[in-house]
Amino acid sequence: MRSRPLRTAKPPRGGHQPMWLYGRHPVLAALANPERRIERILATREAADREAAEFSGRSVQIVSREELARHLPAGAVHQGMAALAAPLEEPSLEDVLARCREDALLFALDRVTDPHNVGAILRSAAAFGLAGVLVTERHAPADTGVLAKAASGGLELVPLVRAVNLARALEQLKQAGFWLYGLEERGDAPIDTLDLRGRVCIVLGAEGEGLRRLTEEKCDRLVIIPTMGRLSALNVSNAAAIAAYEWARGRRG
Repeated sequence: MRSRPLRTAKPPRGGHQPMWLYGRHPVLAALANPERRIERILATREAADREAAEFSGRSVQIVSREELARHLPAGAVHQGMAALAAPLEEPSLEDVLARCREDALLFALDRVTDPHNVGAILRSAAAFGLAGVLVTERHAPADTGVLAKAASGGLELVPLVRAVNLARALEQLKQAGFWLYGLEERGDAPIDTLDLRGRVCIVLGAEGEGLRRLTEEKCDRLVIIPTMGRLSALNVSNAAAIAAYEWARGRRG
């Protein structure tokens, strides 16, 4: 399938206001991303010396740790650096599908609202080479420094698509040749028994609520991640990481 450039007709994710990214991995990944416009970089002297190669050619303002912390959320683990960055342009689902190979994995998140969970899922998506992560336009966290920190650079690497209507987007994935597997405790097949080759979308629901009825109905099959202990349910980001590993393992096999 031929690829085409990403369109940028949609407004930037999270509005037009710049946001503070903080922590070594999010900041350095943003600096390396040609699609990310950096407006300001703050760093302690120690961090600036440590990352001299990555900061080369950039204007870096040296500040104390206390001054740096004043720009960030309380308790933010900034590792001595932060960058004020313009929001990324939002790709459409059509853009992502046009770039998908015939062997591709997407995640679809049904109203997963915790930025730490979404960030961790983006991190796993980047680690295992996913083609993108699909979230709902409502009931999903905005792009913030908190999400970027949890993603540990994954926000710069994995397309994050916001769908107005998730059920309609899942139907669009089916038309593009994707098999949809919903992770649910009521699933009838362990994920490690599936053939995950080809185009696959793993659909994950909010913790406690799981998949909504209409989302569940769009799935081709409901699957489970078998556990051996007294806790039968996994955190959604942990479940996503295991699912991504199973997909990657199947490709190696």
